[in-house]
Amino acid sequence: MSHNIETGWVELSVSDGTEMSAYMAHRTGVSNLPGLIVIQEAFGVNAHIRDVALRFAKEGYAAIAPDLYHRTASRFEGAYTDFDAIQPHRTELTDARLEADLSAAHMWLLSQEFVDKERVAAVGYCMGGRAAYVANATLPLRAAVSYYGGRIAPDLLPRAKDMHGPILLCWGGLDNHIPPEAYRAVSDALREAKKPYVEAVFSEGDHGFFCDERPSYNPKAAREAWVLTLQFLKDNLA
Repeated sequence: MSHNIETGWVELSVSDGTEMSAYMAHRTGVSNLPGLIVIQEAFGVNAHIRDVALRFAKEGYAAIAPDLYHRTASRFEGAYTDFDAIQPHRTELTDARLEADLSAAHMWLLSQEFVDKERVAAVGYCMGGRAAYVANATLPLRAAVSYYGGRIAPDLLPRAKDMHGPILLCWGGLDNHIPPEAYRAVSDALREAKKPYVEAVFSEGDHGFFCDERPSYNPKAAREAWVLTLQFLKDNLA
C-alpha cells in the first residue's frame, strides 16, 4: 500500500532561546510511525540530507533533520568544495548547543500524534555521525546510527557509558580523517562499558562514501550500508 509523503520545514524553539528550522518528512494518514532524527553533515541540511530524510520517510519513518547552524546562518548550505566556508558555523556549534538542538528535534517528534513515542532513533553522517553518538548519550533513544563520525575518539569516549540504545557504527576503510586506531577506540570504549553496538568497516569506502553528491561517494558501500542501517533500525525499533 502506497502513502503520500508530506515534506517541508518546521520551526522549533530551542531551550537556549533560539529558533531553529528543521526539515521533516513522513507518510500521511498513518499512525505509530517510528521517529528518526536525521543529522546533517558539516555542509548543512542540504539537498542530500533532505533526500535522505525523504528516503527514510518512504521506509515508514517520521524523519526530522534539524538545522544545526541556525545560530549563525539559517538553512545554510555549503559547497562540498569549500570547506573553509563552513568553519565559522562549525566553530559556533558547541556540544551544549548541539544537545539543545537535538533535544528540540526529539521533542518535536514526541509532540506529533502520528509518532510512536517509544520508538525514536537517530542517524547522522560526518559531523552528524558524531552528533548521533551525542544524541544517543543524551536522549532516551532506542537506537542510533553513526556514519564516519569524527572526534568521537578521543573526545567522547567517556560518554560510551551513557549510551541509551544500541549503536551502529559505519566507518570507511580509506578514510584518512578517522584512522583505524580512532574507530577501534570507540568500539573498545563501548565494549568496556558493556553497551551493545554493531561496527561495520567498508574497506573501499572513503570519508563521505554514503553521499552521492561528494567525490568520495561509493555506490556499493552506500547500498550495503543502507540495507544494514534499515535492518539495524528495524531490529531495535520493533
